Amino acid sequence: MSKIIYTNSEGTVSIIIPVGDVNNAIKDVPSGLSYQIVEDSVIPTDRSFRNAWKQNNKTIETDMAKAREIHKTNIRNARTAKFAELDIKFQKALETGASITDIVTKKQALRDAPADSAINSATSEAELKSQWNTSILGDSPYS
Repeated sequence: MSKIIYTNSEGTVSIIIPVGDVNNAIKDVPSGLSYQIVEDSVIPTDRSFRNAWKQNNKTIETDMAKAREIHKTNIRNARTAKFAELDIKFQKALETGASITDIVTKKQALRDAPADSAINSATSEAELKSQWNTSILGDSPYS
């Protein structure tokens, strides 16, 4: 089945899935924007970095700079609950006089996670996904 792809005003790829003849759906492309009619196989099935897609003529590629930022946002979102858990443990440790060293170390690892150098050196979506540190962030959103 044919689809229409175009780069929208936000700089990301929009996809029109026509009902019926693809030529009748061309009217749905915003005025002034160029488009391409492509086959299903051109559209990536993995949408983990959907907002990092960019159109290159009749293909869709991943803008790795945008994908890295999406990955970092996923890390920041995952660590929010982890910080809350550690804050409670920290407070309890202070109240009881227990050691806070392990808690402080874990919180620092969470703070450092988005700055991992391997994220910036990733050259593909697969490499970027592999940079999810399950030992500190928990389950990967990519699995």
